[in-house]
Amino acid sequence: YTKINAKSIIMKFTCSVIINAPKEKVVEYFSEPQYLHEWQEGYLGMKHISGVPSQSGSKTEMRYKFGKGEMVITETILNNNLPHDFKGNYHHKHTENTMLNIFKAIDDQTTSYKAEIEYTRFSGIMINIMKTIMPGMFKKQVQKWMYNFKTFVENQFFSVWFLFSLCEQLECRV
Repeated sequence: YTKINAKSIIMKFTCSVIINAPKEKVVEYFSEPQYLHEWQEGYLGMKHISGVPSQSGSKTEMRYKFGKGEMVITETILNNNLPHDFKGNYHHKHTENTMLNIFKAIDDQTTSYKAEIEYTRFSGIMINIMKTIMPGMFKKQVQKWMYNFKTFVENQFFSVWFLFSLCEQLECRV
């Protein structure tokens, strides 16, 4: 394994989806926190902690419903190079990971979205047992949220496209 900031990578995986929408629209929906609840199940909200929002070094507390309780994750932006990529560090009391999100236009109407995840810390008996006997669950969760994001973006994009096309056919005037 390689070293990152003197931390060993414990688990590393990549997830990806192809989204049938232009890259600029995909990135627009990705970069707007108001849409997180649309594709991240359990999302409750966020609170800015420090730094300039959306800039490197910025910290945000993100809250999720988890079972009967709540899970708090602190996001630290490591690099915001949107519309090309976005890298964050995600700290939870039991885990720590980085996630590099990469967006590439395949053509004018199709975008590749890839996420590279590297876990650098697992602490606690239960999380270590889960990592050992069910390592795929971490990738499965990321892939699920990426599919949810794909569905959300495509529904938004095609709804607008459909209305525009319908209006064009009916010769609407705006």
